[in-house]
Amino acid sequence: MELLNLFWIFLIIASLQPVIQQRLLELSRQRTLARLASERGSTVITLIHRQETMSFLGFPVVRYIDIDDAQSVLGAIRATPPGRPIDIILHTPGGMVLAASQIANALAEHDGPVRAIVPHYAMSGGTLIALAADEINLDPHAALGPVDPQLGEYPAASIVAAAEQARDPDDRTLILADMSRKALRQVERFVGRLLEHHMDPARAREVARVLSSGTWTHDYPLEPDELISLGLPVKVGIDPAVYTLMKLYPQPRGRRESVEYVPSPIQPPRQPRRSVPARGSREG
Repeated sequence: MELLNLFWIFLIIASLQPVIQQRLLELSRQRTLARLASERGSTVITLIHRQETMSFLGFPVVRYIDIDDAQSVLGAIRATPPGRPIDIILHTPGGMVLAASQIANALAEHDGPVRAIVPHYAMSGGTLIALAADEINLDPHAALGPVDPQLGEYPAASIVAAAEQARDPDDRTLILADMSRKALRQVERFVGRLLEHHMDPARAREVARVLSSGTWTHDYPLEPDELISLGLPVKVGIDPAVYTLMKLYPQPRGRRESVEYVPSPIQPPRQPRRSVPARGSREG
């Protein structure tokens, strides 16, 4: 009977352990966010998605920017008093244009400095949000990406090119090409409006065209040097506390770690070797 009771106690503890660990992790995030906000004198907002899949009844689940994210971020922006800076930490593969546009609009209209902080990558819709910031802080090896619209699994620019090259395109191709042209114009116009906060209108329109017209493949990494050459307000280097915060957003469980390392021990500085006088010689 005692063994049976011990078994049930063990089962209850084992079932509660993930819940307890998740709660402790959430509390650690809140404390770290509060400390970071206090040190920077800003409202710190995180928009962090893990690109790795996690198993749910055998189906892959991947997070992207969606309407729920937009609603939460908009709430945080509304709660920020006028004049108070906003730091938004972005780590995302992108997502819905509608949701990203809503967030970008709200950031652009905020009465106060806005900084986008990218420790690793913010592609597609994440880049769209970053373009609304007054300053984009990037890790030296972080990347943004093109913002050309996608229709389903195909880039809008490629659909237009295919329709123009086809001798006798079918109705579906013509409809998709028409939708693609509209999407390209819409995104280019929106990006141009965002960029006019940082550069003259003519330059803003040109950079918007380059970023949204399919100049590169959609997953092409735009690194700091290339972004600076476009005239974007990029600053290389981010607050070390952001790296600490990112550790509190681990990959989903159920997968083996693919990268492991042992930190190098701190070596004491080498002392210069004292020369030994040759035998028979005298010092002084």
